[in-house]
Amino acid sequence: MTVIPVTPVTGAHPGYPMRHWVFRDAPGRYDIDLGDSNVDCGTVAELPFPSHLVLDYGTDRGGDRLRALVAGLYGRTADEVGITHGAQEALYLLYSVLLRPGDRVVAFAPGWQQAWEAPARMGCRTDLVAATPEGRPDVARAAALIGPDCRVVVLNSPCNPTGARFTDDEVDVLVRAARRYGSHLLIDEEYVADLPADSLLGRYERAVSVSSVSKVYGFPGLRTGWMCGPAEVVRAAMDHKHYTTISNSVLTEWLAAEVLERREHYLDRYRRLTSAGGRLLGAWAARHPDAVTLRAPQGTPFAWLTLPGSESSLSFCRRVLHEARVLLMPAEVFGAQRGVRITFAREEDVLKEGLARIDAVLEGRRSAAAAEPPLSPQHKER
Repeated sequence: MTVIPVTPVTGAHPGYPMRHWVFRDAPGRYDIDLGDSNVDCGTVAELPFPSHLVLDYGTDRGGDRLRALVAGLYGRTADEVGITHGAQEALYLLYSVLLRPGDRVVAFAPGWQQAWEAPARMGCRTDLVAATPEGRPDVARAAALIGPDCRVVVLNSPCNPTGARFTDDEVDVLVRAARRYGSHLLIDEEYVADLPADSLLGRYERAVSVSSVSKVYGFPGLRTGWMCGPAEVVRAAMDHKHYTTISNSVLTEWLAAEVLERREHYLDRYRRLTSAGGRLLGAWAARHPDAVTLRAPQGTPFAWLTLPGSESSLSFCRRVLHEARVLLMPAEVFGAQRGVRITFAREEDVLKEGLARIDAVLEGRRSAAAAEPPLSPQHKER
């Protein structure tokens, strides 16, 4: 299978497609969000506001209450937990302390751009392993790339954006290779709802799990995430945090702890929305077999649609944005092509309206194709 080497970056920043799409191209142009990968967002009104809270600096590793709650999710100790400004900072801190210039990173595509962008900017080489034709992570190819210079293997399970989850056998293959060379497994588990049952953390002694209250719980605005893993790795990452955000907001930490205290309530909401939304999306995709192919998600609030035909996924998502005012995520922001990530963890009326608007865009494309005269032989040759 294809391996895409990402070489160290020495010049200008090459850009961050997700940032451009979400924060520059799309704002103000949509009123239905089927693009962000979190469940419907919660509100401040849902949480008790701590008017008594002293707004000091807090602690660099996170408050005792929140760390204890996170540790309990994994059946670990608080010494193995560090609280961060979202999962993004947790991942960045781990890259910063685990990698040195010249190290190699193995990651999977499509995926989260930070997995190859951050190591490249640290002077490392990232080998991106493309999926198999069946859409599975090519673990055999990835395991073959894990060698003496491979410091980190990045896993995202379930995967953003495809929704695929690593099987036990696939994890075993990667763990054997990583253990042989002492590589670390950096596991992005943002979309794991059932902890610790579905976490890969316990599968390997050098694994670190990263997550947050953003995706499953629906509070991305709290910007509160964590890492859980070997105490010495967490300690080093938290020491490095003094070069980034120093500490977290004591206010958002307090509110995030309230979310985790009511964890079952938010998991019930997540399961309700993903269950009903998944059925709606599946029925919608079945009505458009010529326009989209749905890859069944494995425990995510979103699904991956492949697009036949010649139109790029970025062009399609732009048309949906401009014509239907619906936000989707094109494959290009994940380092891929010919696909769209669509989130279905929405209230029924919102999801139905969003899908109906996409229907109109698809119908317009069919009408335009039917009205367009066939290309002449000369044009075909060109």
